[in-house]
Amino acid sequence: MSNQSVTAGVGLARVLAHCGGNPVAAVKLLVGAIASAPEAPESYAALAELWQDRGPELKGSLEEEGSLSSVLAQAYFLFLEGNMDDAVMALGSVTGVRPDVPWGSAPWFGEPRFLGTVSAEALAEACLRTLDHGHDLDSDEMRERFAPWFRALDVVSARSPVPESLAAMARLPRACGRYELSFALCDRADAVDRVMWTAVARAATWRATGDLDRAAEAFEDALALDSANWSLHLDLADLRAEQGDFAAAAALVEQGLEHAPHEVSLRAAGAAYRTRLSGSSDDLTALIDLAPELSDTAYRNLLLDHACAGPKLPPGLVARAQDIRRS
Repeated sequence: MSNQSVTAGVGLARVLAHCGGNPVAAVKLLVGAIASAPEAPESYAALAELWQDRGPELKGSLEEEGSLSSVLAQAYFLFLEGNMDDAVMALGSVTGVRPDVPWGSAPWFGEPRFLGTVSAEALAEACLRTLDHGHDLDSDEMRERFAPWFRALDVVSARSPVPESLAAMARLPRACGRYELSFALCDRADAVDRVMWTAVARAATWRATGDLDRAAEAFEDALALDSANWSLHLDLADLRAEQGDFAAAAALVEQGLEHAPHEVSLRAAGAAYRTRLSGSSDDLTALIDLAPELSDTAYRNLLLDHACAGPKLPPGLVARAQDIRRS
């Protein structure tokens, strides 16, 4: 018997009977039905009844289990208790694991009681959790599945325009290819206060659209707001390198090193960009020595590619760098 056939149009009694009276098994069955039809109210009604009857028993069991079904059930139970912040963060965690299911279509997620209460900070954190597992969300199907999230972003950001939170929110629509919503959130944040994180969000969105010039302008705005932030210097340096301006990239790295002289990513980037400019064997050797300390393999390989394209480098040294790239 399928999950839907057990739960459709019936109450909790039949669900529990099917599960031998085990409330945790009943939760799993109901969550399975929700996964098949997140917008249907019947399974939520049965979950609400189960929570009312067996809440204390379920609470510890679900927290201990920690499965996808238990986290989704807890999201709804937290909503029933009026804890909208923890509810949305739990839903964000589930969505991050299984974005192929439109969990946001749950009736409670669009309720005025939820949208009028959840904090901007919690919704922003939930958005970040949807991105935790690196799934590709830039498709028409994903944009349709995330439509309830986009509505929530619009409603909550209008009600509570906290700039730092709106900048974090902007990452979700950007990942989905909804660039206009990402920019709208940045505009709404700037109308309250101009902060560095909004400028970074705007830069990342312009970069995602392929407009590197506007992305660079936004990173420059971010640096104007937080000139001692070494990471911003590196972000802009990497962007200038992507544009082919390695002199500007090297100069920006040097500015960053004034604030973080021991930061390995800055030192490696500086060595790579100087090598690309001048063909310095010493700088390529420095990059080779620093490469094992770079935890981001993709970034390490990008720097090695830039460096190995430098002029008149010794073939043996280039071969050493390429061996590291292949490792």
